[in-house]
Amino acid sequence: MAGEWLTMTLRKANVTLIDCDHRTPPSADTGYPYVAIPQLRAGRIELSGVRRITREHYLEWTRKAKPSANDVILSRRCNPGETAVAPPDLECALGQNLVLLRADGTKVYPPFLRWLVRGPEWWEQIGKFINVGAVFDSLKCADVPSFELRMPPLPEQRAIAHVLGTLDDKIELNRRMNETLEAMARALFKSWFVDFEPVRAKSEGRDPGLPKPVAALFPARLVDSELGEIPEGWEVGPLADVSSLNPEVWSTETRPAVINYVDLSNTKWGRIEAITAHARQDAPSRAQRVLRPRDTIVGTVRPGNGSYAFISEEGLTGSTGFAVLRPLRADCAEFVYLASTAAENIEALSHLADGAAYPAVRPEVVAATQAIKPGDGVIGRFSRVAGPLLERMAEAERESRSLAALRDTLLPKLISGELRVRDAGRFLRMTQ
Repeated sequence: MAGEWLTMTLRKANVTLIDCDHRTPPSADTGYPYVAIPQLRAGRIELSGVRRITREHYLEWTRKAKPSANDVILSRRCNPGETAVAPPDLECALGQNLVLLRADGTKVYPPFLRWLVRGPEWWEQIGKFINVGAVFDSLKCADVPSFELRMPPLPEQRAIAHVLGTLDDKIELNRRMNETLEAMARALFKSWFVDFEPVRAKSEGRDPGLPKPVAALFPARLVDSELGEIPEGWEVGPLADVSSLNPEVWSTETRPAVINYVDLSNTKWGRIEAITAHARQDAPSRAQRVLRPRDTIVGTVRPGNGSYAFISEEGLTGSTGFAVLRPLRADCAEFVYLASTAAENIEALSHLADGAAYPAVRPEVVAATQAIKPGDGVIGRFSRVAGPLLERMAEAERESRSLAALRDTLLPKLISGELRVRDAGRFLRMTQ
């Protein structure tokens, strides 16, 4: 089946390694993304939390290397061998210890390169050439072109890239849709509970733009409070007033036989990217927090990394690195999630974190986050609007995890020749 597959080095396959500028430009409030190792996630560039640089620095830092469509960005340190494809429309500069791999199309179809460097043989070469260091493992740029990999003929490369790319594109479409849904939920939260737009409109005699029964739930004036002006009758208080902190942990007697573990590294900016199943005896010692649907988890270690999510399914266990906030009433769940994970709150937690190696805050600090508490009617109405948005996001996340598992199963079979593209449809039907 794989007789046409040829083994050759990346150099002979005309895949070029392009080194980058390894200085660090100053940050800017707005501007071009400065992509660093943490932005390489699951084969794509994740821009949440990315640093920005000015246009002047972007032009200076990309004189040596500017990512183009289908280039592969390779980490040679910290997570050596980790890769991500450069999207066609992204203008960015690359950070320290990142290099580019570029195929000229003569022996490696450029859209196929991203899959070639994610297969088992790629990781075998990484293990062969990796330099184990006292602090960080690393790769030498001079070694990468010597990597030997089996490569399908170009027509098969095109077909493989199409099959795997279709799955990956659907995952990306779900991600973008979820960004839009979350932005909608956060915009509504900000309008009602931060800017108090319906209250301001009523106080000024304007139409708040809401159905009359909803508008009637909002007071008509603002009053002074310790946090500034707030709607009359509303209160200021900690999230602990509407949620319980870390309400459940597994004991030796109650731990299930299989632990479906959620850790900080796979939880980013509202997304749980992977759930790892462990036998009870093999589960990490940090796998202790019992998670229930409608819980909010907020990472307390390096909180600025945005390791937070809204829990939407049963049977999960979280790391002790999370603060778990469980709403005291079901209709408070969306409010608790959006209040605790608002950008300004995550930034505030990052400034409060202490510790040299692992800056962290205590879970109680998360629960002590101050929020404006509206009347029950407003909370309930907000849940009815925001809840379906978060539910749709959860459905898309579950679909994306299933698609990713399917893609990762197909990848080694297709690029090795064990499974040909013409047979992939039958394989897909068997696995569904």
